[in-house]
Amino acid sequence: MTTFTRLAPASSDPPEPFTDQLRLAVAAYLARFKGSSREHTESDLRCYLIWCAERSLDPLAAQRPHLELYIRSMQEIRRFKPSMVSRRFSVAAGFYRTCVIDGIIEHSPAEHVRRPAVPAESPTLGFTHLQFEALLSAARESPNPYDFALVAMLGLLGVSVLGPAWQRECPWCHSLAA
Repeated sequence: MTTFTRLAPASSDPPEPFTDQLRLAVAAYLARFKGSSREHTESDLRCYLIWCAERSLDPLAAQRPHLELYIRSMQEIRRFKPSMVSRRFSVAAGFYRTCVIDGIIEHSPAEHVRRPAVPAESPTLGFTHLQFEALLSAARESPNPYDFALVAMLGLLGVSVLGPAWQRECPWCHSLAA
């Protein structure tokens, strides 16, 4: 396995985790988002910055091989699914794109990084039409009138929580879990 420290810049003193320039770059990138998008983006960017700090790597000095190793660590060490790796990497790539726009770095090290292939359709399974119909029937017979309303609303909205994992916990689905 490749050691990640080989690509860290040679320096007698490790870089400070958040220099003023890095703080400004992070603030500029996160300012593009609001609400929950900002929270999720901040969380994913924090993961990348922590990864860099663990390797004494200044994120603003990162090169393409560093980002390839970041992706590899998410895949092989953290065992993330391709969709998670792709999402987290897209945040890092967006951060570098903003740094280029703002003139903080000359070019993005994420520009030619190979991203994992993500299937067009979600591998998460949900109910079939017949399973959902059976669930509605079971909820309709429940003594609590809100049970049917809740199941009908979630089904009509297409909420993916009504999937196999939920079937095992659902009081009305014990006969449906396969």
